[in-house]
This record gives sequence, C-alpha cells and structure tokens, in this order.
Amino acid sequence: MKKKFPCADAHCDFLYGMQNNCYDIKQPIGKQTMTLPRMVEGNVKLQFFAAWIDILLKQNPLSQCINMIDAYYRMLESNPVFVPLSKDFSPDSDKIATVLTIEGGEAIEGSAENLRMLYKLGVRAMTLTWNDVNSLAYPATKRSRRGLSKLGKEIIDEMNRIGMAIDLAHLGDVGIDDVLERTTQPVFSSHTNARVLRDHPRCMQDAHIKAIAEMGGVIGVNFYYKQLTDKKTCSISDVLRHIEHIIEVGGIDCCAIGSDFDGMDRCPDGLEDSRYLPNIANGLYDIGLNDEEIYKVMYGNLADYICKFV
Repeated sequence: MKKKFPCADAHCDFLYGMQNNCYDIKQPIGKQTMTLPRMVEGNVKLQFFAAWIDILLKQNPLSQCINMIDAYYRMLESNPVFVPLSKDFSPDSDKIATVLTIEGGEAIEGSAENLRMLYKLGVRAMTLTWNDVNSLAYPATKRSRRGLSKLGKEIIDEMNRIGMAIDLAHLGDVGIDDVLERTTQPVFSSHTNARVLRDHPRCMQDAHIKAIAEMGGVIGVNFYYKQLTDKKTCSISDVLRHIEHIIEVGGIDCCAIGSDFDGMDRCPDGLEDSRYLPNIANGLYDIGLNDEEIYKVMYGNLADYICKFV
C-alpha cells in the first residue's frame, strides 16, 4: 500500500467565488471546485487562499480585496478546522493550515500604506499583476519588454522590508528579471508551469526556475490545461511532466503544487478537485521519486518556504 502524504496547495480562487458567487466551503454549488470535505479526503494540510482582483467589477480594487479578506475570516470562524499557518504547525494535526494571499497588485492602489495595512490584516504573499498592466508592472500576457515600474520596484523593497512573500505568477519575463535582481528574500511562483514543455507566456523559462530555486524559492505547478499542453484536453500525466522538468532544472527542493482550483473552467482528467491530489503522489512514485522526495513536492517544499513569512 502506497503512503498517504499531506498535501499543500499554493493557489486557489475560492474567496472570489465565496464573495461574488455565494460559494460555500462545506457544500459546492455550480462550478465550485474547492470544498472542505474534498480537502479532507485529499489530505490537504496547507491551502493558500487568494483574493483575486477583478478589474471588470465596478467596485474599486482595495474594497474588493477587503471584502475577500472578510470572507476568508468568516470562513475560518465558521470552520474551526482551518487555522492560519504558524511556524509550529504540524501536518499530523487534525487542522488545515491556511495562508491568505493577493492575486493582483491592483489591490494596493499604488500605495505602500495599503500594502502595510493588508499585511496587518493577514496577507502573506502577493502577485504584482494578474493579466493586465497596472501601476506596478507588466504581466506575462502582454509579452512586453517592460518590467517593473519605479513604483513596482519601491513596492518590492517594501515587501522585503515587512516580510511579505513576492509571488512571480502572472509577471512578465522582464518583470521577473527585475524582481530577481532587486529582491533580498527568496521569491516564489504560486501557480506556474515550465515553458520548455508548453510555450505559453504564463509558463516559466528554465533560467528563472533555476534562479528561484537557487535562492530558496519554490514553483507551484498549476493544473490549467492551456498552461500544461497545446491540446484541448489534459490529464494528470501532463502535470507530472511539468513537475519532473522543474525538478530536473531546479532540484527536488523547489517544486510544489499550485492547483488554481476555482480559477479554471476545466481541470485535468484525474485531478478534478482536491480529493484527487494523492494521485500526484502515486504518479511521482511511478517516475522514480522516493518517499522523502514525494513529501517535499506534495507538502514540505511549500510549507518550508512560506513559514519564513508567518
């Protein structure tokens, strides 16, 4: 019988659905993927919850973010099994550790003061962009030769100072270069795949994978089919290919999982929701990883990284 590993997931978009589509973590509705029973069944012990900023909403970005932070704390209050991650958290406990993040630097509305207040509200990581240009940086989707703005560089400095993790997901190549050159702390990419396997701007170059690994950061492989393969469908085998490549480039200590559940319109066959995360561990056995290495990919690498910031 194969070993049951704890699982850590560096990205989901449940909070947006909770705030805007009446998602309930205990009982799914509509296209909802994330639920507590599914997380328990999949042995999820660490889950990042992102506040995704939707620039198409009439509500201003900071207010959107505050509302999703409120949703996060309401979820925790209603479900005592969830606890904010602490340095002494053990995956052997009966709790599920959580980390509050922001997807889209629009949330701070160009203000270091807002950044600091969001940190005080519990935010521990932030992407500088989503898919649109903002006051901080250019995103991957624009394929621009521009990177961080002057303000973006100042915000990187402030994130370093206060101890908020810098998430490179969605950032363009030049912006990634700018962050890697400027940061004084390890950075990570919560939900990003390998560009050598899928030529998509949201996938990461090998040079960037290696640089993140060398500074002690991690890369979370995501499950979005357009960033896994050029085919119209995908399966767990595509996820395993990206994991294997990231390990080959950056080493066993840099690879993690960042599903993007509730942020996709289609999940890979065999990874439809959190219940099926153990399928990844089984697949890692098949490609030759041992128990210690599988533990790192499934849980340890992400937990060790983010514990520097809690």
